[in-house]
Amino acid sequence: MYAALWRLMPGPLWLRVLLLAFLFTAVLAGLVLFVFPWLDTFVNTNEVTVGT
Repeated sequence: MYAALWRLMPGPLWLRVLLLAFLFTAVLAGLVLFVFPWLDTFVNTNEVTVGT
């Protein structure tokens, strides 16, 4: 799957690497800014217990 995506990306190697870094950063920012705060509403972190 990753090889197919790599072949579909346009341009020379340096452009592909730059595009891949940008896409990785955009996905990570989307997760941190939108997905993780949304998931935090469903997780109750006040009731954490550690069993022995």
